[in-house]
Amino acid sequence: MTALHRDTAAALAAQVRAGALSARAVCESALAHIERLGRDRSGFTHVLRSRALLRAEAIDKIVAAGLDPGPLAGVPFGVADMFDVSGQVTTAGSLIRASGPFAHGDAKAVQLLEAAGAVLVGTQNMDEFGYGFVTVNAHYGTTRNPHDPDRLAGGAAGGSAAAVAAGCVPVSLAFDTNGSLRVPAALCGVIGLKPTYGDLPREGCLPFVHSLDVVGALARDLGDLVLVRAILRQGAPERAELPRGELRFGRMLGWFDRNITDAMRAALAPLWREQVRVGRELQYAELARAAASVIIAAEGANFHRARLEQDAMAFDPATRDRLLAGLLLPADDYLRAQRFRQWIAARSRAQFELSDVLVSPAVPGVAPTVVDPTMMFDGAPVRARSHLGIYTQPISLMGLPALVLPLAHDGLLPLGIQLIAAPGAETTLFAAARHLIAEGLVAVPAVTD
Repeated sequence: MTALHRDTAAALAAQVRAGALSARAVCESALAHIERLGRDRSGFTHVLRSRALLRAEAIDKIVAAGLDPGPLAGVPFGVADMFDVSGQVTTAGSLIRASGPFAHGDAKAVQLLEAAGAVLVGTQNMDEFGYGFVTVNAHYGTTRNPHDPDRLAGGAAGGSAAAVAAGCVPVSLAFDTNGSLRVPAALCGVIGLKPTYGDLPREGCLPFVHSLDVVGALARDLGDLVLVRAILRQGAPERAELPRGELRFGRMLGWFDRNITDAMRAALAPLWREQVRVGRELQYAELARAAASVIIAAEGANFHRARLEQDAMAFDPATRDRLLAGLLLPADDYLRAQRFRQWIAARSRAQFELSDVLVSPAVPGVAPTVVDPTMMFDGAPVRARSHLGIYTQPISLMGLPALVLPLAHDGLLPLGIQLIAAPGAETTLFAAARHLIAEGLVAVPAVTD
């Protein structure tokens, strides 16, 4: 592993813009690292070597001409395999879509990052169509956790988190429907942003659950994540101002304080003791999780109905069974879930009257093993595929932004926390993260060896 794989996106771009490092050298290094690790360790399923090298060479020509390629000059990045890439098939982790159609252009988010000088090097593994929390894919394999290859990376966008944690790229774009980005960020020990619903452009992304899907990003450096979001927002004004005075942290109790492992509870103790001034119980969180599950099952099944009727056996078995069950849901259940969503989203605003940022675990503990993909829930072992998102699902239903950060602790495996703010208050999340990093309560993510 070279120093390039440990650098932040901002540091790499600064060297490329100054002519101290060529974009081609950065790109070749990233491609070689991905190849060395292989599909299950790098998180990449499709490597775009020719496209990436041509793009990197174009960046170098811009620098040689004395021009500025942009704030992400030469920075390699990857995207979950649900973002359109021109001339490629957007498979979304499935074989059903592998034969086409080809994308006629790049997703809007890809266009914006490349316009800022970044270089797309490939697409990353995910649970088929984003339906799961493990990135165990019957077609493209299991993405392994960079901290321990015997453990899961989490999902649905596990390939994107693993790629960042393993040093293949400093940033990845992914999606979050119900925790698809936050769960793997926590298990892989990187920073993950699930923005407010509608904050970042979704054009050119294959939908799964239109009423919940958001585009987000993962990185090892908070500054890189802030920069990527700013580029994707194209100068749009922030929707909420930073709170005045000292930030007020609130601890999520009730549903968010159940099923936490002993290791997680011990790691959280300094945070609760030193930063949290008030405990908050988000009532009806369990119902929020159930409502989110109903909406996902119904909308996901509806989107894939024609394919299911045509050839259900072509789906990943774990995905197929859940989608078929979704087809059987009464319309009344879906409508009631959406009405409950509107009600609890409005109710959640009151949580921020006494707290600027709410804090909860992102997942109950460390990553489950590949051979035994289970976790404990209410005293019994359950499937990790459907339960790792118990703390992320209610937040998705309410449309709140959340930022996942790795806790500072003595263990060898990552433990992630989730910071939650009012709609549009992403800058508050970033300020809270900077504060916790400065206090030594949050670990600065490092590339795995």
